[in-house]
Amino acid sequence: MLRAVDDRELDRLLSRVSRSFYLSLAVLPPPLRQPLSVAYLVARAADTIADTETVQRGLRRELLSSLRKLLDNAPDPAARGELSRVVRRAILEGAPAAERALIDNLDGALAALDRLPDADRALTQRVLDTLCKGMERDLERFDGATLTALADVNSLDDHCYAAAGCVGEYWTAMTALHVPAAVHMSAPDLVARGVRLGKALQLVNVLRDAPADLAAGRCYLPLSLLAREGLDVNDLVNPARRARARPILDELRAMALAHVDAAWGYVMALPRLAPRLRLACVWPLWIGLATLARLTTTDALAPGTRVKIPRREVYAIVGESTALILSDRMLARAHARRRRAAEAR
Repeated sequence: MLRAVDDRELDRLLSRVSRSFYLSLAVLPPPLRQPLSVAYLVARAADTIADTETVQRGLRRELLSSLRKLLDNAPDPAARGELSRVVRRAILEGAPAAERALIDNLDGALAALDRLPDADRALTQRVLDTLCKGMERDLERFDGATLTALADVNSLDDHCYAAAGCVGEYWTAMTALHVPAAVHMSAPDLVARGVRLGKALQLVNVLRDAPADLAAGRCYLPLSLLAREGLDVNDLVNPARRARARPILDELRAMALAHVDAAWGYVMALPRLAPRLRLACVWPLWIGLATLARLTTTDALAPGTRVKIPRREVYAIVGESTALILSDRMLARAHARRRRAAEAR
């Protein structure tokens, strides 16, 4: 049985398995950084279990279910260690190097979760339960043998909540719990805006990752929207037909932007004199807007396409936002410029 990972190990693992989200975690105030980092590592380990295609789909569902049951119960070091050993045996060989390091340290991440204060652990267990259930549902929904699409826009919205909207909800609850100046963030309207921040980022992922998802047999473009354009799911992998899906992509991009607009109210409600909290939310939103802007000029369904924001552009986002973070007016002006670029065609 491994000891809990310490802060240095958290940093090392996070920097290997995440680029943009690591920035947000790294800038958080210490009372938030440690529990949210632990939650992210466990969630990424669960995601690795769900995505390792060299492991039979049924076994992946079983492992996720076992992880969720372990999280739902009181800390049990023996059960935790046994699950970690089973996961390592099943997953390590088929996972990329960074994810292998994550799986190899799963016991330590779970031990760190066990040692969180009771309120932190309860909130973290709840969000991880939601995330794992969403992964299990995807494994049941998409069998990998046939290209399958979500049924309708409500199904897409449920997916976005289970994959990221619940994280916005969790992030907001933890912020209100640990930052006295931000206790007002627990207001229902602001919690809802936090959920929409997560949904915005997940819709960006849906659009950016569409070619890879289609290649894996997953389609998050709803059948109801495809039918409206006279398409079926197989048309999306037909070079002669996929261009007809452009109105659907535009509609989903507009939905993402509507979530961004709601989320910006969340950012501006964070205390101006808590710049770390604001930056941790501004960075993923602006990276998301930059991704949407690039998608306007890209054949977003072409095999092999995956829009990636260059490191220099990420640094520019970090630099500009950091310089403006204490000025509501200047920050809002910079956001509006980026918002217009994401909308333009």
